[in-house]
Amino acid sequence: MSKPSTEKSLKGTLAIIMGGGQGSRLFPLTHRRSKPAVPLAGKYRIVDIPISNCINSGIRQMYVLTQFNSESLNRHVTSGYKFDHFGENFVHILAAQQTPGDDNWYQGTADAVRQNLSYFLEKPYQHFLILSGDQLYRMDFRKMLKRHLENEADLTIATTPVERDPARAFGLMHTDENSRITQFAEKPGDDDDALDKLVMPAPLLKSAGLQESDERFQASMGIYLFNREVLEKALDNDLQDFGGDVIPSIIESDNVYSYIFRGYWEDIGTIKSFFEANIECTKIVPAFNFFDPANPIYTRSRLLPASKINEAHIEEALLSDGCIITSASIRSSIIGVRSVIEKGCEISESIIMGSDFYNKTVVPEGGGKPKDIPIRIGENSKIHRTIIDKNATIGNGVVIHPRDRVNEDTEWCHIRDGIVVIPKGISIPDGTVV
Repeated sequence: MSKPSTEKSLKGTLAIIMGGGQGSRLFPLTHRRSKPAVPLAGKYRIVDIPISNCINSGIRQMYVLTQFNSESLNRHVTSGYKFDHFGENFVHILAAQQTPGDDNWYQGTADAVRQNLSYFLEKPYQHFLILSGDQLYRMDFRKMLKRHLENEADLTIATTPVERDPARAFGLMHTDENSRITQFAEKPGDDDDALDKLVMPAPLLKSAGLQESDERFQASMGIYLFNREVLEKALDNDLQDFGGDVIPSIIESDNVYSYIFRGYWEDIGTIKSFFEANIECTKIVPAFNFFDPANPIYTRSRLLPASKINEAHIEEALLSDGCIITSASIRSSIIGVRSVIEKGCEISESIIMGSDFYNKTVVPEGGGKPKDIPIRIGENSKIHRTIIDKNATIGNGVVIHPRDRVNEDTEWCHIRDGIVVIPKGISIPDGTVV
């Protein structure tokens, strides 16, 4: 019996993008929005990455699962991804809901898929691609599907080779020389004996473009490609997570293979990793290329004017649409949509997420006539190693710098891993030192 072609199988593949839980590791960026809705690289949202990878791979039917603060994500997806009304392509949000059969919210990744399984099985999909909603990468899923079909796999897990120290924090796979997974270990930590048993076989190192003398481990990327029957069977229980629960339970009984991915991949689920991945994009030759014309990253169209620069010194920066910058110095920073930066500002190694509008309406305490307050970064403000969330107003002469602080909460900000985070919508008065 001949194996189905990759192109034919693509039409029978449904993508399921995990929206994550409360996103506590990205707080306060997730205080008022879900993790996939967090702004990225000036004009995008994190959810644009997996959606764009699917579109570029020919997968045009997607669900995004979320349960916390889903309104902004829903608005972004609904306005940004509109396919042909007469076709079957879609990107739909599935928020957690209580039903007659289950009154619990999502308890984990596997539980989230289980609670929505009836929707996924309504159509005759034969493959289900489960993706994380907090990663930065560019992958052609057609290659993964092709390998899945060649191996006659029941489940294929995307992995990336990592060195020993980073491997301690990942779910690790051990495979034979044919990439069939024989063992799984969830975050082995300081257990070097366990790590020694998980080293990649030499033939796989060579096929991944590495030297046979290199020591690498196959870290799970949280990307799973299931056959229909196997997914149904794997979720016919009360196991909560794919990584720690479901995957170990089916390795021995089913054909589970690893697909080794060699491109750029970064988990951006923490403030530190999110910050570093964004700042990396400002480099002259960034590790992740948003300028790839063959594989674009899609997002919602805002129909904003081109940015206006009224004299400035700008070095290694990303400027988004609709900005107005006057006599400012900007270095190694990202300037988000509709940012207004006044004269004398110095911004370095920072992420300015921009604004949803140029002015915000404020009602005075005790009543009175509402006032329109410009959203901007005021004159002569100095900002270093900071994330300023959307719609924040920074007064004149404000200084924001982490100095020697690592983790701290103050009236104006939250500091995580030496990075200052200014919450969404806050107004910092003139002359404030944060």
